[in-house]
Amino acid sequence: MKTNRKFRVAFSADFFGSDGQPRYRDYGRGVLEECAAIEVSHFAEHGPEILPEQIAGLHGVISLTPRVTSATLSKSEDFLCIGRFGVGYDMVDVAACTAANVLLTITRGAVDWSVAEAIVGWMIALSHHVRAKDRLLREGRWHERTSFMGSEVRDRTLGVIGFGGIGRTLVQLLSGLRMKKPLVFDPFLEESAAAAGGARKVELNELMAEADFVSINCPLNEETRDLVGAKQLALMKPTAWLINTARGGIVNEDALYEALRAGRIAGAALDCFDNEPITAPSRFGSLENVLLAPHSIAWTHEIFRDIGAVASGSMIDLARGRRPHGVINPEVFEQPAFQKKWERLKVISE
Repeated sequence: MKTNRKFRVAFSADFFGSDGQPRYRDYGRGVLEECAAIEVSHFAEHGPEILPEQIAGLHGVISLTPRVTSATLSKSEDFLCIGRFGVGYDMVDVAACTAANVLLTITRGAVDWSVAEAIVGWMIALSHHVRAKDRLLREGRWHERTSFMGSEVRDRTLGVIGFGGIGRTLVQLLSGLRMKKPLVFDPFLEESAAAAGGARKVELNELMAEADFVSINCPLNEETRDLVGAKQLALMKPTAWLINTARGGIVNEDALYEALRAGRIAGAALDCFDNEPITAPSRFGSLENVLLAPHSIAWTHEIFRDIGAVASGSMIDLARGRRPHGVINPEVFEQPAFQKKWERLKVISE
């Protein structure tokens, strides 16, 4: 049964350009607009943090990059959910959400294929010296090509730090390339689960010492900040590469820069950094053994479509009184104040 009330959802302003037009071909808005009970809008202005007045009158927000703090939620009497457009949520104060009776959702599963595919691409680009060989031809240095012999991924070892959806998909994608059994470091993973995913669980130091490719795929939190520092980098083979598509801060940037500058490891591919956005040339750009991207190496039309569909689906679930996908703070469901608010705001009963 439908009511005349609307469930109001807004997208953060960074989905749109300065001309007010969408920056992305498909970011899930159409999924919401197909539901008559949902009223869709977007913020008029973008800032580093969502302001309390921006969520006034809304029931949910789908957010791309701005921070969410306790101040954001200081007037959240009618607000139910922050929907992160992606799987990282280090920019959201989870405790503040829980205290304000607000759910935090992520789009678990929607990013796995695209990020894993990007990592595979970077593995091959690094080991085959794609950047250097491209430059040789552009600069007419054909006869220097013998100085850049590549290495195949065949018979090499992948080390995955964090064996969630992305890590598991990465292992699956590489299964046909005749690599050795992957190594996984994940303190929350059972050995049997690693084996079922086609990998072997090891401690971090063993992974760093044995892997030819180290892929960072864990979230950033207090336990993982500076997880890979000078000590761990010193364990890596001089022929090994490090790839970070997760979050800056997991790998100590100073230690990594020194290891790369000194040639103690073969190279790195970096999609994320301690302080983003980076609007001046990065020091890593001065290094020849590094590939860089502005936290977008996995951005494709397909990933935005999939993320948008999942994020929008979670908002529709809330409007229907259903538990949404990818809730980070499920304890909120046990809070009477949230249940009372949710019952009052849901607009579709079935």
